Amino acid sequence: MTLRSLESWGRLLALLVMVLVPAAAAQQPGDTEHVKLFRLKSKRLTDFHGLDTFVEAGVVLPPDFKAKEKLPVCYSVHGFGGSHREAWRTGRYLVRSMERGYPRMIYVFLNARCPLGHHVFADSANNGPWGAALTREFIPALEKEFHAAGRPGGRFLTGHSSGGWSSLWLQVAYPGFFGGTWSTAPDPVDFRDFTGVNIYKDKSAYRDVRGKEIPLIRRGKRWVMTFREFCQRELRRVGEQGGQMASFDAVFSPRGKDGRPLRLFDRKTGAIDPAVAEAWKKYDIRLVLRQRWKTFGPKLRGKIRVYTGTLDNFRLEGATRLLKKELKNLGSDARIVLVKGRDHGTLFRPYKKLWPDGLLAQIHAEMQRTFRKKRR
Repeated sequence: MTLRSLESWGRLLALLVMVLVPAAAAQQPGDTEHVKLFRLKSKRLTDFHGLDTFVEAGVVLPPDFKAKEKLPVCYSVHGFGGSHREAWRTGRYLVRSMERGYPRMIYVFLNARCPLGHHVFADSANNGPWGAALTREFIPALEKEFHAAGRPGGRFLTGHSSGGWSSLWLQVAYPGFFGGTWSTAPDPVDFRDFTGVNIYKDKSAYRDVRGKEIPLIRRGKRWVMTFREFCQRELRRVGEQGGQMASFDAVFSPRGKDGRPLRLFDRKTGAIDPAVAEAWKKYDIRLVLRQRWKTFGPKLRGKIRVYTGTLDNFRLEGATRLLKKELKNLGSDARIVLVKGRDHGTLFRPYKKLWPDGLLAQIHAEMQRTFRKKRR
């Protein structure tokens, strides 16, 4: 079959999946004593794509692991460009740390990579039902395999950047299934500030109302790249599909007549498509919470924690600040922390007043305390 004979992008995507999935399976890292690959064929995703599609993760087990322990599980979602291989990179350190008293849990590093970028475990018209596959197929099977506690009070989420958005989305979309999220520097959680752009009111992603170029990336307090420059660089490096901006379209946008995700904005001019922006509302976490708070509020009590630096390199603090205000107005007990002077990477470093041993250690300790509290 040649490319010319493919009738739509949807069939081209199917071909990509058919080629990439077996290749990925062949290159999977091998199991070690404490780090295991867990891979499950998803009926929902396979039906959607028409090809065998798998959900996978690297699982780090505690030293002297015993099934009768019924341990809690920390589900971690990587940022854009990462994968479940993080389990093999950090597994040895985690095991050694647990030997010295670090929170004893099952640490699961989920893989959120897909041919169109990062699927963020959200059900979408382009990537398929990843959220449903994770919660209804994969997690029950994994928790059975590793004899986990297997209940909401022992099922925790965390993630950084795109993984931060994923973890918060999963907690909000499945409020009774998970026992809490600790989301760090999440991608925009309020689309009124989509890295500096209000997608509902602004006409351009590239220029503000005064006609000035919108800055996107900064180092410290100095802006180093505009929104336009970032998109142009991404197009040069990875093409029209698979980059960060295209990944957002793949998750949040409807599928076009040609089978491709509709674009929120024109990559050449920056012009925003208001119809696509309207469709994105179903993934606007702040808006979803406001619209469904009467139902979701009681189920989310004590479960939401978000951390973002005030100097985030991708200006993600703006949306976090709007979410904090919304949740306060709703009467939520969510903990939304804006850390002064920290950026996308330095957020995790020890902070005397907040997390003297580092943010990640603080998160894992809180997960363990939550599990013990809810077990009683």
